[in-house]
Amino acid sequence: MTRYRLVGAVMAGVVCWGAGCAPTGGYRITPVPADQTLEERVVVRDSPFVAEKIAIIDLDGTLANQAESSLLGGIGENPVSLAAEKLDVAANDPEVKAVVLRINSPGGTVTASDILYQEIRHFREATRKPVVAMCMDVTASGGYYAACAADEIVAERTSIVGSIGVIMQTVSLEGTMEKVGIKAVAIKSGAMKDAGSPLRDMTPAEEAYFQKIVDDLEKRFVEVVHVGRPGIPMEKLATLADGRVYTSDQALEAGLIDRIGTLRDAIGVAKQRAGITRAHAILYSRPLGWKGTVYAESSGPGSRGVSLSLLNINGTGAFTNTPRFLYLWSLE
Repeated sequence: MTRYRLVGAVMAGVVCWGAGCAPTGGYRITPVPADQTLEERVVVRDSPFVAEKIAIIDLDGTLANQAESSLLGGIGENPVSLAAEKLDVAANDPEVKAVVLRINSPGGTVTASDILYQEIRHFREATRKPVVAMCMDVTASGGYYAACAADEIVAERTSIVGSIGVIMQTVSLEGTMEKVGIKAVAIKSGAMKDAGSPLRDMTPAEEAYFQKIVDDLEKRFVEVVHVGRPGIPMEKLATLADGRVYTSDQALEAGLIDRIGTLRDAIGVAKQRAGITRAHAILYSRPLGWKGTVYAESSGPGSRGVSLSLLNINGTGAFTNTPRFLYLWSLE
């Protein structure tokens, strides 16, 4: 850390203290190194004489190709960029023999889910290193979409898996606006330019228009599952892909996963597929803020403070006017 960065951090703390926002417990100033490239950390050590490694790469939370944000305005990592960067590091390390993709996600945007799926497929094809997906609490919708790129899927006994489908949710404020004497006026170049606007009811033509998009995206999801789970007949898959989630036992019976086990079991499967008996399990980590791949700069409209809400509400509490197509399991 440079002297100027440290001085800036101290001054920011002093200003915040003077503004009356100081916590009762005091401040802790943590230096952030200028070089924020990923660092490797061993989390399971088989033997001091082993060089081979199994990389554990996490897909956590809502999947979106934009930086995460907090209620306090902090900007975190872009989950798509971070996962792609970790895969690149694992691909370029000859001692990494396989990857365990640890997933705990309800899904996210259609495009982010597909990018992650393609990145995992590219990693497998380019390196010939096996990938084992490990389902944790929730591996639903876009999270399961990404898991279908793996060689094998393992789930915890208590995991929730599935939710194969697409959703686009919007609202209409037209009735409420009429009660208070407000009328929306859109000057548009085409009949469909404001389709999906929350300021008015949808027309039947607009509903059919969006339904066709949802159906096309759902078809892509089913195709991805069929490629990843070729043992499931398309007729059966069509009945499974109605948006519902499954317990691990149900998912195993349906063929959506390969086995029920723990993270250690998934590491063992990765070793077997890599043809090794011993290996260290490693994680990649770093301080936040580094942009390490081509995806890092990509952000959606109003990414600072945006959350992926089914009702299209951003972090400021306002409705957005952009319909979202989501591979997402949510109760919002």
